[in-house]
Amino acid sequence: MKAVVYQEFGAASDVLRLDDMESPVAGPGEVLVRVAFSGVNPSDVKARSGTRPGVTKPAFPMIIPHSDGSGIIEAVGEGVDPSRVGEQVWIWNGQWQRASGTCSEYIALPASQAVALPDGVSLESGAVLGIPGLTAAHCVFGGGAVTGKTVLISGGAGTVGYLAVQLAKWGGAKVIATGSPRDFDRMTAAGADHVVDYRSETLAADILAANGGACLDMAVEVEFGVNVGLLAEVMAENARVAIYGSAKNMAPEIPFGPLLFKALTLDIVLIYILPEAPRAEAINQLHAALTDGALDLPIAHVFSPQEAAQAHEAVEAGGRAGAVLVGF
Repeated sequence: MKAVVYQEFGAASDVLRLDDMESPVAGPGEVLVRVAFSGVNPSDVKARSGTRPGVTKPAFPMIIPHSDGSGIIEAVGEGVDPSRVGEQVWIWNGQWQRASGTCSEYIALPASQAVALPDGVSLESGAVLGIPGLTAAHCVFGGGAVTGKTVLISGGAGTVGYLAVQLAKWGGAKVIATGSPRDFDRMTAAGADHVVDYRSETLAADILAANGGACLDMAVEVEFGVNVGLLAEVMAENARVAIYGSAKNMAPEIPFGPLLFKALTLDIVLIYILPEAPRAEAINQLHAALTDGALDLPIAHVFSPQEAAQAHEAVEAGGRAGAVLVGF
């Protein structure tokens, strides 16, 4: 089979290559998926470049990157229902703590990690449901229903934020999203009731004004280190803050007093290690939203396997209006 691989950390154009490898076989409890699309996420790019703190070399001699993907089940291992052959599926945790991810023609993995796609959902969309979709769904619904609540979503035009805006609106929330003015129309189209410039010098006041002066019930936060002071100011007592990123400041100073006297719940989300029950709930929410036609999963670009380095570079560049995929 054809597979994109790397053996050392470095720039995408230096270390990624397309190789011929032996196709995997589905073992007990596994399925063999013929990959249609492999999703490229920031975490994949960081893993390949070696920029994760404390990690000095790849965990395996050769790595096929990417955790997300979609395709069709071609074979099943012992203990897996043979009727699953031919099923269209989306994949989560394809390369989490293992050498072989989705950026290849085939992947064998535990059957539970290949989820049947709802009717009418494309394989392209399926490749976005892993890290971005599950992160957005758990951030929004991990604390329960959001009906009647006001939800603040930072970075509402980013891949996760854009999905979170749609899911929160579908769930019955009032949505206030922050982002760049260039993305205001996009966030509004996704369902945001109010959009606010994240660079505003009066950001806290702007957010509160968008909610009629009242503090907010919940937040989905992409830059916790930058925004922790803001959150202490604009969140209501006993509010939940779902945090899935802090890239600009990984060692923030916490204003504990203001957080304490609002009794805020800081819910740090790492979707790779989400336990089985909340993961199943996030999957159910994603599928329900898709079935209702309430979730758009935009694709910015589909690259060929030969262009895998360009796919990584597109993710590194940022500023895209949708997911980046490698198509097989």
